[in-house]
Amino acid sequence: MPQHYPFSAVVGSDDMALALTLSTISPAIGGVLVRGEKGTAKSTMVRALASILPPIDVVAGDRFSSDPREARPLSPDGPFAPDADVETRAVRLVELPVGATEDRVLGSLHLEKALSEGVTEYEPGLLARAHRGILYVDEVNLLHDHLVDLLLDAAAMGRSTVERDGVSIEHAARFVLVGTMNPEEGELRPQLLDRFGLTVEVAAPRDPATRVEVVRRRLAYETDPEGFAARFADDEASLTDRIQAAQKLVEQVDLSDWALLKIAEVCAAFEVDGMRADIVTARAAAAHAAWNGRTGVGRDDIRAAARLALPHRRRRNPFDAPGIDEDLLDQILGDDEPEPEPPTPDQLGDDDGDGDSGDSDGTDAPEQSGGADGDSSQGGSDSSAGQSDSSAGQSDSSQGGSDSSAGGGEVTVASPQQPYRPRLFTVGGTGAGESGRRSRAITETGRRIGAAPRAGQGGSIHLTETIRAAAPHQLARGRATGDAGLSFRASDLRLAIKEGHESNLILFCVDASGSMAARRRMEQVKTAILSLLMDAYQRRDKVGLITFRADGAELALPPTGSIDIAAARLSDLPAGGRTPLAEALLKTADVLRLERVRDPRRRPLLVVITDGRATHGDRALDRAHQVAAHLGATGVASLVIDCETGKFRMGLARQLADHLMAEYVPLGEVSASALTEVVRGGLPETGAA
Repeated sequence: MPQHYPFSAVVGSDDMALALTLSTISPAIGGVLVRGEKGTAKSTMVRALASILPPIDVVAGDRFSSDPREARPLSPDGPFAPDADVETRAVRLVELPVGATEDRVLGSLHLEKALSEGVTEYEPGLLARAHRGILYVDEVNLLHDHLVDLLLDAAAMGRSTVERDGVSIEHAARFVLVGTMNPEEGELRPQLLDRFGLTVEVAAPRDPATRVEVVRRRLAYETDPEGFAARFADDEASLTDRIQAAQKLVEQVDLSDWALLKIAEVCAAFEVDGMRADIVTARAAAAHAAWNGRTGVGRDDIRAAARLALPHRRRRNPFDAPGIDEDLLDQILGDDEPEPEPPTPDQLGDDDGDGDSGDSDGTDAPEQSGGADGDSSQGGSDSSAGQSDSSAGQSDSSQGGSDSSAGGGEVTVASPQQPYRPRLFTVGGTGAGESGRRSRAITETGRRIGAAPRAGQGGSIHLTETIRAAAPHQLARGRATGDAGLSFRASDLRLAIKEGHESNLILFCVDASGSMAARRRMEQVKTAILSLLMDAYQRRDKVGLITFRADGAELALPPTGSIDIAAARLSDLPAGGRTPLAEALLKTADVLRLERVRDPRRRPLLVVITDGRATHGDRALDRAHQVAAHLGATGVASLVIDCETGKFRMGLARQLADHLMAEYVPLGEVSASALTEVVRGGLPETGAA
């Protein structure tokens, strides 16, 4: 068995270490979500966590790790005799693959035995295996939503119920849920994000000395894993003893009225939704007090708990950066903390080496050297430019009109306004992509519309069709008239075909040329795109961003699930110069071709946002229409949003839509409320600069 990297050897992840430790001391906290860029030791630290946890006692032979101290453990293998054998084993770290099926997570019934013999035989899933341990989901943001719901419900309720064809099995499922994710790959839905007790942002350390230490330790570990682990054996043993003492002490921690009131004041001041934040903060503060050997919750305990429990609960939309104003937190907590009583030797247990840790600043974690916070701020460009609002590109020409900033005139940066609810744009036909909320597709969830033979893949069993497939073969299989039950074979099993909705790739192709540079017009364009990005986030889509201006097109954001990154790129998008429309469509074709190879199941929806002009190169408009016709012939679903304004319009965007075989939508009709007004016949002309 390979030697795991020691938990205490990880450098520069103090907040993450503290959050993981508090969750193991008090699993009722609700687990930890770790957000961070790639290469920040997220997975390394989680996998190392199990090695420092105290071993647990379980009922011997029980597949569900029942605690022998429980009077009536919730286990399908029970009931157990009072003198049942007990065995001690290490805490399990169970990893849940992103592509796991629902049956693999929950467990399933042995269908053949249930139907032919009337025997209910349950095969435990990953939730059963993780009971009293750690359930780790790497890239949890890529997990299907219905599986995330199952995990979080089990973590909240402490049990899992499996119901298949009228048979119900229930077992205990109390575990520490740990998820890691890279925000660049997309966010969790807010309601799922809130179900994680604590969250931590991790980043690579910026201090060169700390980075050197990280590299030195990693190379030493790869050269001699056993020897490297031996160097930290004493530290690991010390952490185990301290966690064990804290697990016993946390039940004795007193949450005074003062502490509860301060927690309520903090949660109210930061305007978090619901009461889960108060409960989680209280539990985390109690665990932090126990971790530091105290039986009373103080100011530092509340501060440490709030820093971990509140940041992800303050987000109002996916474009809000998670975080917390620590100055405001200190102001709320004040300095009126009552004097806590010192712990007794019995409360501290055998771990007398850390008894003075109550003097910490509230951010202490398992001892690690080189613990730089690795925080860095990246300066953004100032987009509050005060340029003229005069429209560019008003003269007509055979090439689609000229841009006033022909070669390299004034470049402007406009900011989007508050997003609105847009119309729903979908891809026609029936797809077979990842589950989402946009276009119709055959998915793992949805309404049942048919059945198909099982071909090695997982899925829900279609009972009626399974029986129907087996019925004609009963005599050939030796079943006599009057025999109970049916004779089944694996080949009889039929899986349900379900129709639901899929997520798509929304590829934005945005005109940022001089004809779009009028501040009012660009504000409207960016607001429309921001609204569509919000809609894409809610429908679990991937997004990409191509911009074009001057003499070329740029892939500003390769297709990704991170909507907030797309919003940031959009906010800083400059406008000015000629309109290279043909080059933009060629770049679009290249991106779509590459994405078909990378993710063939995900159908794209191309959104071209332009006024239809083309002014770069010879016969620019004709060439753009030729490229558009070629792209349209590939069958890609497209949408052209017309940004042309004013009384005298050339109608070039509509011509572009015809060549692309795309849906044509004026900018003012992107909003769902605007569409309602169009249907009623009352929409005034919109979009005038």
